[in-house]
Amino acid sequence: MNQPYAEVIGDPIEQSKSPVIHGFWLEKLGLPGRYDRHRVSVEGLAAYLTERRTDPDWRGCNVTMPHKLAIVPLLDRLDPLAEKIGAVNTVVREADGTLTGYNTDAPGFLEPLQPLLDQTHLFRMARVLGTGGASRAIVAALAERGFVVVLAGRDPAKARTMLDELTTQQDHHAIDLAHFAEPTDFAFDDREQCLDVIVNASPLGMTGQPPLPFDFTHAPPRSVVYDIVTSPLDTPFLQEARRAGFETLDGLSMLIGQADVAFERFFGVKPPRTFDAELRERLFA
Repeated sequence: MNQPYAEVIGDPIEQSKSPVIHGFWLEKLGLPGRYDRHRVSVEGLAAYLTERRTDPDWRGCNVTMPHKLAIVPLLDRLDPLAEKIGAVNTVVREADGTLTGYNTDAPGFLEPLQPLLDQTHLFRMARVLGTGGASRAIVAALAERGFVVVLAGRDPAKARTMLDELTTQQDHHAIDLAHFAEPTDFAFDDREQCLDVIVNASPLGMTGQPPLPFDFTHAPPRSVVYDIVTSPLDTPFLQEARRAGFETLDGLSMLIGQADVAFERFFGVKPPRTFDAELRERLFA
């Protein structure tokens, strides 16, 4: 008897930790099923979806670089959040073979920040570095939670367009990523009762990529530094942030958070999050 399965697609895909996460939860729950990784090129994306539509055992897939934007027009419908963001990282096959796109990056990104978000702040600001598909979800999520967003990219015009598409307020800012590479002597005002978050939403710092150029004189006191890169987990960006005395969150925090939402859509049950510490140990092994 065939088992239900889901998978993660991208190019490259060997570095993905999603199979370990979903496989761990399937194991803990004793559920029949599997979760694979599958390399899909840009040219092969449409053919891949056409083939999977006809497989009743295929529950769907997670989507990573470079397909989060390109996959959107190939789907039959979008969840409202995915439609707003304009990027998809989870595809679910419905019983009739149609495909629905979701974005679980947004709730996954916010999950480890929730204890801070539950507090009251006079002001919230986020510096988001990078303008790719994951950045769209992060910007939308932060703006929704009351952050003023400073979005930095190699093309500030692209960053400005993204802010205009994803937010309704006009007080967000788009700047050149190079601005953060050089030291500053800017004197930050009193950050008591403020929440500052600095996010690397770019592939810079990922295995095989150059490091992220960021000088921590741009970080307000008590900032939370968050890097969504998962390979390596402890990026030079995070290491430097800790040396500078900042609290950090690694890419596993977001990866596990977004996987939680996707797993329930694929397999119909919530994952067993009481085993998160054991899961992290397995992912670090």
